[in-house]
Amino acid sequence: MIDLLLKNGTVIDPSQKINKKLSVAINNGKILDLTTEPDKYEAKQIKDIEGKLVFPGLIDLHTHIFYGGTPSGVNINDDFYSAGVTAYVDAGSAGAGNYEIFNEFILSNSKYKTFAFLNLFYPGLINTSHWIPRHNRNPIHYASIPAAMEMIEKYPQDIIGLKVMASSDYNYHGLTAVRLGIEASKHTKKPVMVHFSCPPSRPADILPLLNENDILTHSFRGRPNSCLTEDDKPIPEIIDAKKRGVIIDIGHGEGSFSVEVARKMLEQGLYPDVISSDMHSRSINGPAFNLSTTMSKFLSLGMSLNDVVEASTWTPARVINKQSQLGTLKQDTVADLAVFELKNGNFDYYDAIYEGAEIIKSNKFTGDKFLKHIMTVLDGKLLEQK
Repeated sequence: MIDLLLKNGTVIDPSQKINKKLSVAINNGKILDLTTEPDKYEAKQIKDIEGKLVFPGLIDLHTHIFYGGTPSGVNINDDFYSAGVTAYVDAGSAGAGNYEIFNEFILSNSKYKTFAFLNLFYPGLINTSHWIPRHNRNPIHYASIPAAMEMIEKYPQDIIGLKVMASSDYNYHGLTAVRLGIEASKHTKKPVMVHFSCPPSRPADILPLLNENDILTHSFRGRPNSCLTEDDKPIPEIIDAKKRGVIIDIGHGEGSFSVEVARKMLEQGLYPDVISSDMHSRSINGPAFNLSTTMSKFLSLGMSLNDVVEASTWTPARVINKQSQLGTLKQDTVADLAVFELKNGNFDYYDAIYEGAEIIKSNKFTGDKFLKHIMTVLDGKLLEQK
């Protein structure tokens, strides 16, 4: 007798190179078996998911979940946002000055797995309110390597890297901030995630500074500061960066994804390593919505289902160094799963275009695929659908 049996779904697990019809046997919160013979098990709860897809629990590498602590924070305990996500990584909402309250009241009280990039700027993103003038938001002297090191030494399992804001809408010393982040990473042995958007800091300047396992987020954002050349080719720096192991992350967000740029990138073989939502208070009601919607966009743009699932499960698990348990359906790993139905048709999606620091246009485009969320299993238990 086992706890839960998901029968007859198509299991897609890139960590094991599995894409086939299997049943998933779950007991004591762990994956017991992936089997073609489900009837050999009796289960307390059985779900027949014939025609549905089973993925490892989704891992959203770029979110903002410091609810009540920053202007951008959302409450992930509201199941509306999950749609198959079982692990959230906060992308630098808190810095050393407020991380401990973030850890105690948000991360430790979430029913999902939660991790964080620590913002190199001491106050994190708490001072990004519209009440504070842009040019005063993050002076470079707010960056503190000693404070970051101290906090990471105290919370080494929860803090998985450093976040650096390298754009003029957050600070006017973008490349200096990146260099400080790289210096901090040498001491902390943690990767750096770099945000870029508004010039003067350009991806062509940032990417050569990054090392293996460092992350460039918002990599498919639109012009005027995109990763495309004037003749619509991927900039040489992003190609070189991928070759040496820099992680190319989507970070969709409110205005950091362009369908035009995405099409050009994918057509020329430049695929993202990680698909993430950059879910925050200004993106959850569109254009990003959540991770599964962002995944659906890339399916519609031509990425294979296997590649999209890998970029939303196994690769982010490795980026945060949690691959021994997360992003996989290997036997004896934690039973976090996401069940979806792949719908074909015509679906409305949106991106956004910036002019300077302001969003001026949201493009609607039609996709032919949509991942409809069916159910989520977290720690071996089926979450109630609300």
